[in-house]
Amino acid sequence: MVFSFFKKPTQKMPARRVAKPRAPALEPVSPQVVADFPEEAPQPLPDLEFTNSRPSGVAAPAAKARARAASPALEPPMPASAFVSSGPVKDDFDDTEFAESYIMGINVEDDNDPVQGEIEHAVVLFANGQEAAARSLLETLIRAYPGDEGRRFWLLLLDLLQCVGDRAAFDKLALEFAQTCETSPPTWRQTEPLATPKNNNQRHQQLQGVLTAGETPQLAELSDWVARRLPVVIECGKLVGCDDEVAGQLAAILHQARRAGVPVALNGIDPFLNRLNERLTAGEAGRESAWALLLELLQRHGPQERFEERAVDYAVTFEVSPPSWEERAPTPEDEPEIADVAVDDIYYLKGDLKNRRFEELAEFIESREQPVIDFAGVQHMDFFSAGQLVNRLAPYKTAGREILVRSPNHLIAELMAVVGLNKQARIIVPKS
Repeated sequence: MVFSFFKKPTQKMPARRVAKPRAPALEPVSPQVVADFPEEAPQPLPDLEFTNSRPSGVAAPAAKARARAASPALEPPMPASAFVSSGPVKDDFDDTEFAESYIMGINVEDDNDPVQGEIEHAVVLFANGQEAAARSLLETLIRAYPGDEGRRFWLLLLDLLQCVGDRAAFDKLALEFAQTCETSPPTWRQTEPLATPKNNNQRHQQLQGVLTAGETPQLAELSDWVARRLPVVIECGKLVGCDDEVAGQLAAILHQARRAGVPVALNGIDPFLNRLNERLTAGEAGRESAWALLLELLQRHGPQERFEERAVDYAVTFEVSPPSWEERAPTPEDEPEIADVAVDDIYYLKGDLKNRRFEELAEFIESREQPVIDFAGVQHMDFFSAGQLVNRLAPYKTAGREILVRSPNHLIAELMAVVGLNKQARIIVPKS
């Protein structure tokens, strides 16, 4: 019994050899194991379907990047879920007009991307109407990210300067952009009417920058239109400020139009109105024309409590009776869609998009085979409107519809990525 007890370990020794087959040559690989562990298991993840070429900061898997570099012809067509049109790619990406936006490749859930975090911070500030804070942040970021790494920050800052109408700063920064990023800078874009307005008698005028006396032929034209009782839409998104003489002229035109019942819409007036309000202090006389403009704008945009508070300040400053709040008749401002125009398969959005729900898009999309939503005439979109647009387009994406969002500025395009619109529609931007 003792002898057989010591023999058992010698019989177990071969069992240790089972642990030895760690060398590849000795370990057979079954077909089942290969099937259970495919070489590129992460590929089915949906976020990777949108990984197009883009600036540094959003990395593609190495294997996928090598495949694209070796076979560029395999890039188009993209999956149907990425909303690439069925027509030739060259038609959609004309070098003289549009380019596929890198926005399509952004994954905002990537917590390891510091650039994306800074981008989100800047665009949300701008969307919330904090232009000065967004500008200051972007001016810091273009220094913190040198070279081409900071190109997205440069593009955002240049577009912001266009939105606020600061042409001098834009031109100066465009030269620095060309030197830093070693590419041609974007050009200053003048906003032009994109389509015939719904009302053939309606007139459009744009006020931008800082208006001074002797440089405002627009005001003479506005005065003439009001005298002829023509409906007027004034784009004010780029209006930065004006001197007291211009303020008095504009206040008189708006007052005349309101008393005569002439519809006048002031698109994007809120930033200018807020700046004007902050610069007028009760008890400091000498700027009566600016006060007149402020009160006229508050009569139109309210709220009534704010108007009455500033009316008392005006009365104290100039020792007169305070003006009274007047109920206003409906104007084009009460119908945001008046500035939007549908032409063939393109829906042109215009002005500032604030608190929009986009109910009107449903009829347009459902009646078109390949609808295009054009943002070339939009300077600003708030966070609420961006979220509503996602909700509006999501059902069509689920149903397999192809929707193209065209020509947003970089601030709006980045905001679209933050809210996930790049997963619901295809986004293309104008070439710089």
